[in-house]
Amino acid sequence: MQNNETQVYSVSDFQAVCNQILETAFSGVVIEGEVASFKVNQGKFVFFDLKDDQSSVGCFMMKFAMRFPLEDGMRVRVRALPKLTNWGKFSLTVQAVTPVGEGSLKKSFELLKKKLTEEGLFAPAKKRALPPEIQKIGVISSTQAAGYADFCKILNERWGGLEVQVAHTQVQGMVAADQIIRALNYFNERGEVQVIAVIRGGGSADDLAVFNDEALVRAIAASKIPVITGIGHEVDESLCDLAADVVASTPSNAAQMLTRDRREVSRQINGDVLRVQNLFNSKIDEIVRENRRTIEQIRNDIVVKMTTAESEVDSLCKVLEQLNPEQVLRRGYALITGEQQIGNVVKITTIDKEIEAKIEKILERSENGKAN
Repeated sequence: MQNNETQVYSVSDFQAVCNQILETAFSGVVIEGEVASFKVNQGKFVFFDLKDDQSSVGCFMMKFAMRFPLEDGMRVRVRALPKLTNWGKFSLTVQAVTPVGEGSLKKSFELLKKKLTEEGLFAPAKKRALPPEIQKIGVISSTQAAGYADFCKILNERWGGLEVQVAHTQVQGMVAADQIIRALNYFNERGEVQVIAVIRGGGSADDLAVFNDEALVRAIAASKIPVITGIGHEVDESLCDLAADVVASTPSNAAQMLTRDRREVSRQINGDVLRVQNLFNSKIDEIVRENRRTIEQIRNDIVVKMTTAESEVDSLCKVLEQLNPEQVLRRGYALITGEQQIGNVVKITTIDKEIEAKIEKILERSENGKAN
């Protein structure tokens, strides 16, 4: 006898219910395994199996979503949605995939490097020099990372007074590439900066894998604004480095390449003054030898010119000194670094202390300088 409480499904309804249960239980799952039976159909559909020593599951994705080259035997991490197909086969619909482990990362790196090199994406003729007088810099980085702090420290020590616009992004993980691409597009659309710096401190090969993402590499190469990269340590090389206009070995080195050293500028000015003085003295001696007339008047004219030149040099030196953050600190001010949001911890630097503080309250200031 049939139990009236038993639910009877059609095949299609059962498949739909299964997928609804899977979607509720796994809105998105990350799985790691080895690629097997990799193939591309019709130039746009990608199929492969993801396996370990005991199990295997079929995977499907669109080719345009595959941002790293894949081959059988590679170890990868996929972000996917589990699904029961209309043919009754369980599979994973892959949203993103990235190689993991040194061997797989190296193989993927070499395959994509070969492909993009053949396209001419890394051609030296495409590289642009940095602007000669940089005043506005766009920075893409995690503002919580040590590499970003090092970059800002060197930037302020060498010159100061620059306008820096920062786009805070993740710099590792499966979502980082898309965040960095959006930041690149943001700076290019606004067109307010002269150069874009993409920076990240050191890390493992897995941590730095995001900078070999094909879509991100192409976005850097396509940027209308010159891009400088400072990624990892000196020994690290990424495809983003090859696509950038200028490559720095570290975030600190990127800051050095973007700024002049105020001390070196001061030495150059002093050297110029000394050369001018020697030139004037030489000219005086020449006039004295050739003409024995109106020497005093000529000397006075030269002294006036020298005094004017020295006054101009002194004014330049004072401007340089005013740009020195240490002078601001000596006047009782403090330098705050870190993202200024309620609940965040920021670093406060005074002339003799470094303080960590948690932001409890933020007030907007009006045009008359009063807090609202």
